[in-house]
Amino acid sequence: MPSVDFRSLAGDILQNVGGESNVASLAHCATRLRFKLKDSAKADKAAVEKLPGVITVMEAGGQFQVVVGNDVPLVYAEVGRISKLTGDAATVDEGPKGNLFNQFIDLISKIFSPILWTLAGVGLLKAFLALFTTVGWLGAESQTYTILFAAADGMFQILPVFLGFTAAKRFGANQFTAMAIAGALVYPSIIALNTAGDPVTFLGIPVVMVSYVSSVIPIIVAVWLQSILEKALTKALPSVLRNFTIPLISVTVMVPLTLIVVGPITSYAANGLSAGVTWLFTVAPWLGGAVMGGLWQVFVLFGLHWGLVPVMINEIATQHHSLLMGPLPSAVLAQGAAVLAVAIRSRNSKLKQIAG
Repeated sequence: MPSVDFRSLAGDILQNVGGESNVASLAHCATRLRFKLKDSAKADKAAVEKLPGVITVMEAGGQFQVVVGNDVPLVYAEVGRISKLTGDAATVDEGPKGNLFNQFIDLISKIFSPILWTLAGVGLLKAFLALFTTVGWLGAESQTYTILFAAADGMFQILPVFLGFTAAKRFGANQFTAMAIAGALVYPSIIALNTAGDPVTFLGIPVVMVSYVSSVIPIIVAVWLQSILEKALTKALPSVLRNFTIPLISVTVMVPLTLIVVGPITSYAANGLSAGVTWLFTVAPWLGGAVMGGLWQVFVLFGLHWGLVPVMINEIATQHHSLLMGPLPSAVLAQGAAVLAVAIRSRNSKLKQIAG
């Protein structure tokens, strides 16, 4: 959208969704602004759709989604410059909760959206390294490979730290305290306790050690509990003690609690979910492939794919591969081919621009 004034577009969108005061929260994904509105009746969907630079508007997953294409980060940044809807000043969540499914999609969307493209970038780097070593262009024992692999794999190794930060913003917890909790889960000595296989105790309480490297669910649950603890401490402690005492208590309580209770329970649940997905593809691979490949773009269209992202990441973390992702390249490539055909053959200049 080279001719679009992003500052003006951001202001017009904000005005037509009912103004800043009507927005409970705002996030963005690859192509759309995702508003959660306090009163959806105040939003003028038709007016937003007519704005230059807006492709369409969708209401799904409890969100008012404004599709603007690949330039969505620029529009999102302009919204942040003219309002307090982005960054640290953004509200956590004051809108209507909706049903449990919508709440779940909203939760996963806000936690994963900020890191999605970085995950995609380092994932591609890992894929390229695998290709280069396979064809003999790069030796796996070389120092060059070691440095590049660290660049590609580092984010996955400490993924809980990234998710701790984004989850804390979603739950209204202290983001740096959440990162400290996540850092403890992937601390070298904790990893060593897990790999050693020896019995582990904390104050005489048995600890069931699991791997938190590349894990997803444990830190999200831990940060949710952290947010509850911090709110209780904020009410209970005098203001003169809060700044250093709340992080002290939060880290001291949440790290052992996560290792003893949250981590084992959520890890077993996540492993069970992955096993269930694997079972479906083993028993009826045609059904699993048909559902994922045939409906994936529909899931993306309505934002429902966010509910499957943690399952895929957990599959990779626990099994080093994802059956659930198997049918997706075909669906995505087919859509890409269709868009390319429209970009080449369409005589509608606006449609051609959107496709390009």
